[in-house]
Amino acid sequence: MKVELPHVGESVTEAIIDRWLKKVGDRVEKYDPLAEVVTDKVNMEMPSPASGVLTRILIEAGRTVPMGTVVAEIAADGEHDQAPEPEAQAAAPLDTTGTLLKDVAPVGPTGSGGPAAAPETARKPSGARYSPAVRRLAAEHGVELDQVAGTGMAGRVTRKDVQDFIAARGSTAEAVEEAHPPDEERIALTPIRRMIADNMVRSASEIPEAWSAVEADVTGLVRLREAIKDSFREREGVGMTYLPFMLKAVAESLRANRLVNSTWSGDAIILKRRVNLGVATATTDGLLVPVVHDADKMTVADLARSLDDLAGRARRGKLTVQDVEGGTFTVNNTGALGSVIGKAIIFPKQAAILNTEAIVKRPVVVADAIAIRSVMNLSLTFDHRILDGAEAGAFLADVKRRLEAIGPDTGV
Repeated sequence: MKVELPHVGESVTEAIIDRWLKKVGDRVEKYDPLAEVVTDKVNMEMPSPASGVLTRILIEAGRTVPMGTVVAEIAADGEHDQAPEPEAQAAAPLDTTGTLLKDVAPVGPTGSGGPAAAPETARKPSGARYSPAVRRLAAEHGVELDQVAGTGMAGRVTRKDVQDFIAARGSTAEAVEEAHPPDEERIALTPIRRMIADNMVRSASEIPEAWSAVEADVTGLVRLREAIKDSFREREGVGMTYLPFMLKAVAESLRANRLVNSTWSGDAIILKRRVNLGVATATTDGLLVPVVHDADKMTVADLARSLDDLAGRARRGKLTVQDVEGGTFTVNNTGALGSVIGKAIIFPKQAAILNTEAIVKRPVVVADAIAIRSVMNLSLTFDHRILDGAEAGAFLADVKRRLEAIGPDTGV
């Protein structure tokens, strides 16, 4: 039985096998964790699809591969018995842009092969083409691809070849630093930091974005939250912040402005029927985006409970695949960090992202008089292929109107 790297949502296209939790020859039960996997959205354990014996590991730890890649094989109970291969041979080389050849001796450029034959590498052929993942990685690290030896089929340069080239170049740089230490410190990239970087580069290079912001008077929201926060915690066991009210306003506004809750597909715009709000959450491992599914069907209290649960599990590294998949729009609560204005990068496969900024007291003209009010900025970055200024402005105005309407009679 083939074990595939599970798909975890439209916006997650690849992942890193961080480490294997089982070795070749181990007995596994269905749903037992086989490996720890890292994406830009979640650290997760990959479960075994069946009970049986792990017979092959096809992708070694540290490799980045597309979702859906076959990463291992299991002799499932009831299948024809298979003898486990020695662990030293378990991590077979895989060129994810070509075809995996099993039980074939390595063949050199002269046709030689056999057990004693050494693996061959080749410079890329003239006019060779590279996969988008290879080109992105090379561009990010300033690598000239014609300098990279390809180990893929027909000398094709794979992502692993580029990673090895970067690592070798880094080792040389480190040796120079040891001999002549500069006034710098080198911080190795964690798998999730690298995934976030790749995803953000892809978004910035592929999406023609625009940006707009409005100011909202949220004095009524501040007063309501202050009045109910203690009783809410006693009743629900979780705190009441401003964010659940903001998510409620956003979810209702997405229902009224469906184009904002969509994705670009090249030859069409796909409107999403469900409103699933991703909420950017800072953790020690990096930025994660757990998703509140069907947020438009929740009360403010429901949203508060869901946020408390998701944020807590995100910081403990306990999010599941279901917790991060299916997001249709993202809210980035930069106000919690003290930010008053900012522009976020759109997550791939979404039409926009909203920053909810810090609430501050400002003098505001109210009925031709100056009053001190609680004010916040709402900053929207949007995909200009999908939305023009009119649609983006209408959505922001809708969110603003709903937030400014909150008062002592607003239900939670």
